[in-house]
Amino acid sequence: MRAFVVTGPGQVGPREWSNPEVETGHVLVRPLLVGMCGTDLELIDGTIDPAYVRYPLVLGHEWVGLQEDSRVVVEGIIPCDQCDACTRGASNLCSMYEEIGFTQPGALADLISVPDSLVHVLADSVDLNDAVLIEPMAVVWRALTRLPVRRGQSVAVIGDGTIALLTVHLLRLFGPSRVTVVGRRVEQAELAKEAGADEFVLRAPASRFDLVVEAAGTGEAVAHALAMCARGGMVILLGLPPHGTEVAIAPDDLVNDDIIIQGSFSYTREAFADVVHRANSGELRPSFVITHRFTLDDADSAVAALRGGSSEHEPRGKVVVEVAS
Repeated sequence: MRAFVVTGPGQVGPREWSNPEVETGHVLVRPLLVGMCGTDLELIDGTIDPAYVRYPLVLGHEWVGLQEDSRVVVEGIIPCDQCDACTRGASNLCSMYEEIGFTQPGALADLISVPDSLVHVLADSVDLNDAVLIEPMAVVWRALTRLPVRRGQSVAVIGDGTIALLTVHLLRLFGPSRVTVVGRRVEQAELAKEAGADEFVLRAPASRFDLVVEAAGTGEAVAHALAMCARGGMVILLGLPPHGTEVAIAPDDLVNDDIIIQGSFSYTREAFADVVHRANSGELRPSFVITHRFTLDDADSAVAALRGGSSEHEPRGKVVVEVAS
Protein backbone atom coordinates (compact mmCIF):
# COMPACT_ATOMS: atom_id res chain seq x y z
CA MET A 1 0.00 0.00 0.00
CA ARG A 2 0.98 3.68 -0.18
CA ALA A 3 2.26 5.40 2.96
CA PHE A 4 4.09 8.60 3.91
CA VAL A 5 6.96 7.50 6.12
CA VAL A 6 9.66 9.05 8.29
CA THR A 7 12.46 6.47 8.17
CA GLY A 8 14.60 8.56 10.53
CA PRO A 9 15.15 12.22 11.48
CA GLY A 10 15.26 14.28 8.29
CA GLN A 11 14.29 11.35 6.07
CA VAL A 12 10.67 11.44 4.92
CA GLY A 13 8.73 10.64 1.79
CA PRO A 14 6.17 8.40 0.09
CA ARG A 15 6.87 4.68 0.29
CA GLU A 16 5.37 1.37 -0.64
CA TRP A 17 4.53 -0.17 2.72
CA SER A 18 3.30 -3.52 3.94
CA ASN A 19 -0.42 -3.83 4.57
CA PRO A 20 -1.17 -3.75 8.31
CA GLU A 21 -1.75 -6.96 10.21
CA VAL A 22 -5.08 -7.05 12.03
CA GLU A 23 -4.47 -8.29 15.57
CA THR A 24 -7.19 -9.59 17.88
CA GLY A 25 -9.32 -6.67 19.04
CA HIS A 26 -8.27 -4.50 16.10
CA VAL A 27 -10.15 -3.36 12.99
CA LEU A 28 -9.06 -2.08 9.61
CA VAL A 29 -9.89 1.53 8.76
CA ARG A 30 -9.42 3.27 5.42
CA PRO A 31 -8.21 6.85 6.08
CA LEU A 32 -10.11 9.49 4.13
CA LEU A 33 -8.69 12.81 5.33
CA VAL A 34 -5.59 13.43 7.47
CA GLY A 35 -4.50 16.64 9.13
CA MET A 36 -0.84 17.59 9.46
CA CYS A 37 0.60 19.95 12.06
CA GLY A 38 3.77 21.37 13.55
CA THR A 39 4.24 18.23 15.62
CA ASP A 40 4.58 16.26 12.38
CA LEU A 41 7.44 18.59 11.43
CA GLU A 42 9.09 17.86 14.78
CA LEU A 43 8.68 14.13 14.13
CA ILE A 44 10.26 14.61 10.71
CA ASP A 45 13.10 16.74 12.09
CA GLY A 46 13.76 14.49 15.09
CA THR A 47 13.22 17.22 17.72
CA ILE A 48 10.51 15.31 19.63
CA ASP A 49 11.56 13.76 22.93
CA PRO A 50 12.80 10.25 21.92
CA ALA A 51 10.54 8.72 24.57
CA TYR A 52 7.54 9.64 22.43
CA VAL A 53 8.50 8.43 18.97
CA ARG A 54 9.59 5.24 17.25
CA TYR A 55 11.11 5.18 13.76
CA PRO A 56 10.45 4.20 11.02
CA LEU A 57 7.07 5.85 11.37
CA VAL A 58 4.02 6.33 9.17
CA LEU A 59 2.81 9.85 9.95
CA GLY A 60 -0.80 10.85 10.66
CA HIS A 61 -2.39 11.36 14.09
CA GLU A 62 -5.28 13.70 13.15
CA TRP A 63 -7.69 11.90 10.84
CA VAL A 64 -11.07 10.60 9.85
CA GLY A 65 -11.67 7.32 8.04
CA LEU A 66 -14.08 4.64 6.89
CA GLN A 67 -14.59 1.45 8.92
CA GLU A 68 -16.84 -0.86 6.94
CA ASP A 69 -19.80 1.44 6.17
CA SER A 70 -19.28 3.93 8.99
CA ARG A 71 -17.27 7.13 9.02
CA VAL A 72 -15.16 7.15 12.16
CA VAL A 73 -12.56 9.01 14.16
CA VAL A 74 -10.06 7.17 16.31
CA GLU A 75 -8.36 8.12 19.58
CA GLY A 76 -4.62 8.28 19.08
CA ILE A 77 -3.42 7.30 22.54
CA ILE A 78 -3.57 3.54 23.09
CA PRO A 79 -4.03 3.02 26.84
CA CYS A 80 -3.11 -0.18 28.64
CA ASP A 81 -6.21 0.21 30.87
CA GLN A 82 -4.28 -1.38 33.74
CA CYS A 83 -1.76 1.13 35.12
CA ASP A 84 -2.62 3.61 37.85
CA ALA A 85 -3.00 6.50 35.40
CA CYS A 86 -5.44 4.59 33.20
CA THR A 87 -7.56 3.34 36.10
CA ARG A 88 -8.02 6.91 37.38
CA GLY A 89 -9.03 8.17 33.94
CA ALA A 90 -5.72 9.78 32.96
CA SER A 91 -5.24 7.71 29.81
CA ASN A 92 -2.98 10.45 28.42
CA LEU A 93 -0.44 9.51 31.10
CA CYS A 94 -0.51 5.75 30.49
CA SER A 95 2.76 4.22 31.74
CA MET A 96 2.93 2.04 28.61
CA TYR A 97 2.75 5.06 26.26
CA GLU A 98 1.73 4.12 22.72
CA GLU A 99 0.22 6.56 20.24
CA ILE A 100 -0.90 6.36 16.63
CA GLY A 101 1.38 8.45 14.44
CA PHE A 102 4.12 8.57 17.09
CA THR A 103 5.08 5.08 18.27
CA GLN A 104 2.52 3.22 16.14
CA PRO A 105 1.83 3.59 12.40
CA GLY A 106 -0.28 6.63 11.56
CA ALA A 107 -3.03 7.29 9.05
CA LEU A 108 -1.10 8.72 6.09
CA ALA A 109 -1.55 5.40 4.35
CA ASP A 110 -4.17 3.49 2.41
CA LEU A 111 -5.04 1.34 5.45
CA ILE A 112 -4.47 1.37 9.18
CA SER A 113 -5.18 -1.20 11.89
CA VAL A 114 -6.47 0.27 15.18
CA PRO A 115 -7.91 -1.06 18.45
CA ASP A 116 -11.67 -1.25 18.04
CA SER A 117 -12.14 0.19 21.55
CA LEU A 118 -10.76 3.54 20.33
CA VAL A 119 -13.14 3.92 17.37
CA HIS A 120 -15.93 6.54 17.51
CA VAL A 121 -18.71 6.55 14.92
CA LEU A 122 -19.65 9.92 13.44
CA ALA A 123 -23.17 11.15 12.82
CA ASP A 124 -24.13 11.32 9.15
CA SER A 125 -24.49 15.10 9.46
CA VAL A 126 -20.82 15.67 10.40
CA ASP A 127 -18.71 17.08 7.57
CA LEU A 128 -15.38 15.31 7.02
CA ASN A 129 -13.64 18.68 7.12
CA ASP A 130 -14.93 19.21 10.66
CA ALA A 131 -14.26 15.61 11.71
CA VAL A 132 -10.58 15.70 10.78
CA LEU A 133 -10.11 18.37 13.46
CA ILE A 134 -11.62 16.35 16.31
CA GLU A 135 -8.23 15.08 17.53
CA PRO A 136 -6.59 18.52 17.91
CA MET A 137 -9.83 19.88 19.39
CA ALA A 138 -9.66 17.11 22.01
CA VAL A 139 -6.17 18.33 22.96
CA VAL A 140 -7.54 21.84 23.52
CA TRP A 141 -10.73 20.66 25.23
CA ARG A 142 -8.83 18.65 27.82
CA ALA A 143 -6.73 21.70 28.70
CA LEU A 144 -9.75 24.00 29.00
CA THR A 145 -11.73 21.56 31.17
CA ARG A 146 -8.99 20.13 33.39
CA LEU A 147 -9.30 23.19 35.67
CA PRO A 148 -12.57 24.60 34.35
CA VAL A 149 -12.51 28.01 32.70
CA ARG A 150 -14.92 30.44 34.36
CA ARG A 151 -17.45 32.51 32.45
CA GLY A 152 -16.68 36.17 31.93
CA GLN A 153 -12.90 35.86 31.98
CA SER A 154 -10.61 37.98 29.83
CA VAL A 155 -8.49 35.62 27.71
CA ALA A 156 -5.34 35.95 25.63
CA VAL A 157 -4.27 33.25 23.19
CA ILE A 158 -0.63 33.40 22.12
CA GLY A 159 -0.10 31.96 18.65
CA ASP A 160 -2.06 31.99 15.42
CA GLY A 161 -1.69 28.41 14.16
CA THR A 162 -4.30 25.67 14.19
CA ILE A 163 -4.18 24.93 17.92
CA ALA A 164 -4.49 28.63 18.74
CA LEU A 165 -7.42 29.03 16.35
CA LEU A 166 -9.17 25.94 17.71
CA THR A 167 -8.61 27.27 21.23
CA VAL A 168 -10.48 30.45 20.30
CA HIS A 169 -13.24 28.38 18.65
CA LEU A 170 -13.74 26.29 21.81
CA LEU A 171 -13.39 29.19 24.24
CA ARG A 172 -16.64 30.70 22.98
CA LEU A 173 -18.46 27.84 24.75
CA PHE A 174 -17.27 29.28 28.09
CA GLY A 175 -18.55 32.82 27.57
CA PRO A 176 -15.35 34.86 27.91
CA SER A 177 -15.66 38.63 28.29
CA ARG A 178 -13.11 39.11 25.49
CA VAL A 179 -10.52 37.08 23.59
CA THR A 180 -7.31 38.60 22.28
CA VAL A 181 -5.08 36.66 19.90
CA VAL A 182 -1.41 37.57 19.97
CA GLY A 183 -0.22 36.37 16.58
CA ARG A 184 2.89 36.46 14.44
CA ARG A 185 1.48 37.08 10.94
CA VAL A 186 -1.08 39.74 10.07
CA GLU A 187 -2.42 37.36 7.41
CA GLN A 188 -3.89 35.22 10.21
CA ALA A 189 -6.13 38.00 11.50
CA GLU A 190 -9.23 37.03 9.53
CA LEU A 191 -8.96 33.39 10.58
CA ALA A 192 -8.69 34.50 14.21
CA LYS A 193 -11.78 36.70 13.85
CA GLU A 194 -13.70 33.84 12.20
CA ALA A 195 -12.74 31.61 15.13
CA GLY A 196 -14.31 34.16 17.49
CA ALA A 197 -11.48 36.47 18.57
CA ASP A 198 -12.40 40.02 19.56
CA GLU A 199 -9.02 41.38 18.53
CA PHE A 200 -5.82 40.28 16.81
CA VAL A 201 -2.51 41.92 17.70
CA LEU A 202 1.10 41.31 16.72
CA ARG A 203 2.66 42.44 19.99
CA ALA A 204 1.89 41.34 23.53
CA PRO A 205 -0.38 44.04 25.01
CA ALA A 206 0.43 45.79 28.26
CA SER A 207 -2.86 44.68 29.81
CA ARG A 208 -3.05 41.46 31.80
CA PHE A 209 -5.57 38.64 31.40
CA ASP A 210 -7.45 36.22 33.65
CA LEU A 211 -6.45 33.33 31.38
CA VAL A 212 -3.50 33.11 28.99
CA VAL A 213 -3.20 30.13 26.64
CA GLU A 214 0.25 29.60 25.13
CA ALA A 215 -0.23 27.85 21.79
CA ALA A 216 2.83 28.97 19.83
CA GLY A 217 5.29 26.40 21.15
CA THR A 218 8.30 28.65 21.79
CA GLY A 219 10.19 29.62 24.92
CA GLU A 220 9.59 33.28 24.14
CA ALA A 221 5.82 32.69 23.97
CA VAL A 222 5.88 30.96 27.36
CA ALA A 223 7.70 33.94 28.88
CA HIS A 224 5.12 36.32 27.38
CA ALA A 225 2.28 34.17 28.73
CA LEU A 226 3.63 34.35 32.27
CA ALA A 227 4.10 38.11 32.02
CA MET A 228 0.56 38.67 30.69
CA CYS A 229 -1.26 36.72 33.39
CA ALA A 230 -3.24 38.77 35.93
CA ARG A 231 -3.17 38.14 39.66
CA GLY A 232 -5.23 35.08 40.51
CA GLY A 233 -5.16 33.98 36.88
CA MET A 234 -4.03 30.88 35.04
CA VAL A 235 -1.57 30.11 32.26
CA ILE A 236 -2.21 27.04 30.10
CA LEU A 237 0.76 25.67 28.18
CA LEU A 238 -0.49 23.96 25.03
CA GLY A 239 2.43 24.62 22.70
CA LEU A 240 5.30 22.16 22.53
CA PRO A 241 8.68 23.93 22.36
CA PRO A 242 11.66 21.86 21.16
CA HIS A 243 12.81 19.29 23.72
CA GLY A 244 15.08 20.91 26.30
CA THR A 245 13.83 24.50 25.89
CA GLU A 246 14.22 26.44 29.14
CA VAL A 247 12.44 29.60 30.33
CA ALA A 248 13.51 31.84 33.20
CA ILE A 249 10.82 32.44 35.84
CA ALA A 250 10.62 34.41 39.07
CA PRO A 251 8.94 32.06 41.59
CA ASP A 252 8.16 34.87 44.03
CA ASP A 253 6.10 36.64 41.36
CA LEU A 254 4.10 33.47 40.75
CA VAL A 255 3.45 33.08 44.46
CA ASN A 256 2.64 36.73 45.10
CA ASP A 257 0.33 36.86 42.08
CA ASP A 258 -1.34 33.54 43.01
CA ILE A 259 -0.89 32.23 39.45
CA ILE A 260 -1.71 28.72 38.27
CA ILE A 261 0.53 27.25 35.56
CA GLN A 262 -1.09 24.29 33.88
CA GLY A 263 0.71 22.06 31.43
CA SER A 264 -1.60 19.84 29.44
CA PHE A 265 -0.46 16.74 27.57
CA SER A 266 -2.65 15.42 24.77
CA TYR A 267 -6.17 14.33 25.81
CA THR A 268 -8.00 11.76 27.91
CA ARG A 269 -10.55 9.30 26.64
CA GLU A 270 -13.23 11.40 28.33
CA ALA A 271 -12.10 14.58 26.56
CA PHE A 272 -12.02 12.87 23.16
CA ALA A 273 -15.53 11.44 23.66
CA ASP A 274 -16.82 14.87 24.76
CA VAL A 275 -15.55 16.48 21.55
CA VAL A 276 -17.01 13.69 19.38
CA HIS A 277 -20.38 14.22 21.09
CA ARG A 278 -20.25 17.98 20.49
CA ALA A 279 -19.23 17.49 16.87
CA ASN A 280 -22.04 14.97 16.34
CA SER A 281 -24.53 17.46 17.82
CA GLY A 282 -23.38 20.18 15.41
CA GLU A 283 -22.00 22.37 18.18
CA LEU A 284 -18.46 22.42 16.73
CA ARG A 285 -17.79 23.44 13.13
CA PRO A 286 -14.03 24.13 12.91
CA SER A 287 -13.47 23.46 9.20
CA PHE A 288 -12.85 27.18 8.57
CA VAL A 289 -9.25 26.62 9.74
CA ILE A 290 -8.44 24.40 6.73
CA THR A 291 -6.52 26.47 4.20
CA HIS A 292 -4.36 23.93 2.32
CA ARG A 293 -5.33 20.63 0.76
CA PHE A 294 -3.15 17.98 -0.92
CA THR A 295 -3.33 14.34 -1.99
CA LEU A 296 -1.35 11.49 -0.46
CA ASP A 297 0.76 11.30 -3.61
CA ASP A 298 1.71 14.96 -3.07
CA ALA A 299 2.28 14.81 0.69
CA ASP A 300 5.75 16.30 0.24
CA SER A 301 4.01 19.53 -0.76
CA ALA A 302 1.94 19.36 2.42
CA VAL A 303 5.17 19.32 4.42
CA ALA A 304 6.46 22.30 2.44
CA ALA A 305 3.23 24.20 3.19
CA LEU A 306 3.63 23.43 6.89
CA ARG A 307 7.09 24.95 6.75
CA GLY A 308 5.67 28.09 5.19
CA GLY A 309 6.62 27.26 1.65
CA SER A 310 3.42 28.71 0.22
CA SER A 311 2.89 32.42 -0.28
CA GLU A 312 4.00 34.55 2.67
CA HIS A 313 1.02 36.82 2.13
CA GLU A 314 -1.83 34.35 2.55
CA PRO A 315 -3.41 32.85 5.67
CA ARG A 316 -2.07 29.47 6.76
CA GLY A 317 -4.27 27.27 8.87
CA LYS A 318 -4.70 23.52 8.87
CA VAL A 319 -2.97 21.49 6.15
CA VAL A 320 -4.92 18.34 5.19
CA VAL A 321 -4.13 15.40 2.97
CA GLU A 322 -6.84 13.55 1.06
CA VAL A 323 -5.98 9.86 1.19
CA ALA A 324 -9.17 8.45 -0.35
CA SER A 325 -12.39 9.95 -1.65
